[in-house]
Amino acid sequence: MFRTSWRRFYGVPATYFHPTVYALSTPSNQHSAIAIVRISGTHSRYVLEKLAPQKKIMERKPMIRSLYDPNSSTLIDDALVLFFPQPRTFTGEDIVELHLHGGKAIIKSALKTIQGLRDADKNIRMAMPGEFSRRAFQNGKMDLLKLESINNMIHSDTELQRLSALRSDETSAVFHEWRQEIIDQIAKLTAIIDFGEDIEAEDTDAIVEGASDKLLSLRSNVTKFITKLDRMAVLNDGIKLTLLGEPNSGKSSLINEISRDDVAIVSNIPGTTRDSIDVVMDINDFKCILTDTAGIREGTSDSIEIKGIDRSKKKSLQSDLVLLVIDASNPNISGQFKSFIQGNLSSKPLVVVLNKSDLVTKGHLSSLVDEFRLQFKPVTIHTVSCLNKDGLESLIESLTQNFKQISAIEDEDPIAVSNRVREILQADLIFGLDQFFHNKNDDILIACESLRIASNGIGKITGDNVDVEEVLDVVFSKFCIGK
Repeated sequence: MFRTSWRRFYGVPATYFHPTVYALSTPSNQHSAIAIVRISGTHSRYVLEKLAPQKKIMERKPMIRSLYDPNSSTLIDDALVLFFPQPRTFTGEDIVELHLHGGKAIIKSALKTIQGLRDADKNIRMAMPGEFSRRAFQNGKMDLLKLESINNMIHSDTELQRLSALRSDETSAVFHEWRQEIIDQIAKLTAIIDFGEDIEAEDTDAIVEGASDKLLSLRSNVTKFITKLDRMAVLNDGIKLTLLGEPNSGKSSLINEISRDDVAIVSNIPGTTRDSIDVVMDINDFKCILTDTAGIREGTSDSIEIKGIDRSKKKSLQSDLVLLVIDASNPNISGQFKSFIQGNLSSKPLVVVLNKSDLVTKGHLSSLVDEFRLQFKPVTIHTVSCLNKDGLESLIESLTQNFKQISAIEDEDPIAVSNRVREILQADLIFGLDQFFHNKNDDILIACESLRIASNGIGKITGDNVDVEEVLDVVFSKFCIGK
């Protein structure tokens, strides 16, 4: 307690006595024009002064400096450098950034020179994964939820993933509101424990029931939130989209057109695709895992093709959305295949694609649309031609609308949290609330302890209650070095 107060009084970061750390914050496995080395900690300024001793250091202003190895006076690089004094920095500590040229030899020389500055009085070492972000949390610059969202944003592949990561402040506010509600009810129930002899039985019952009503409403909100998270998890995991059809229906051509790349082999020989081909792509800001499968047909004796057909069916059952691709010029579907679609896939969103529309008349296409709408009751039917590109844009737009329904963002803004947060919401928050309802009429003391489990669970999410290293290790182990 004394140390905390002393640091706050003098404006010293909580990590003041921690080692000064450094790392390359840009990719290390490729050549680039610029490479940024970040240094954070008490000895950051000392490092810069040793590397560039010839001129004074300006705060928060870019400086062009020649960087030298102080032991050999060898020039490392002419670089742009910046010095940010604590506490108004990302980590809350002094930070130095060296904007070097991106040659691997330059980077290696700079990192080796910084490490060589370590001595008995100057504890300087390479940063561990996520250590800069971890120090930002320890110094009160951000809560855990915000830091996890930054990591999600760094690894986002689509615009919707980026937008969902940016909503961490709103999500954090919801968690803090829930936690405060639980604490308020604990305070009321604690009064019964402390002053039970002075409170009438009717008043005690009223307090308990009042708290129960508030917490029941809270549990309902938490449950809705978890359901929303589960549906929106596909934004990060990717929507699984399987193309299903008979041989030569044009599945491979269609997947090549959607992906705008030759990812599947196209041939007029039946059974060309023997296995499932997964392609990860961005379709109108949605991350999708598009799967081309072996054509499903009866009567084949090829054992490899039979295995491919079995795998096709399995993939379709695991998918979020199925595209049934039918050759409009030869629209006959075998009985077993039709039964599989109408039975096993009856609960899956199904989009029928009448491919090769350039080979049939508009009148014939219209009758086929009516026929397959009655047979399979798909969410939509599209007529396309991979040869002349007809109908492809309409198909992609239709898929996008289905993605919005699958991910539950049709009427709501996208949100996303880590698996760690989702597990805590279920294992701590919901569990603690349920235990409260189970014990509220038998033992108020145990009921209050159940609410503390729920409250502490939210604390694990935001970092408000974190006092164990294991929780921090879980959060920051997934961060990259240099962040």
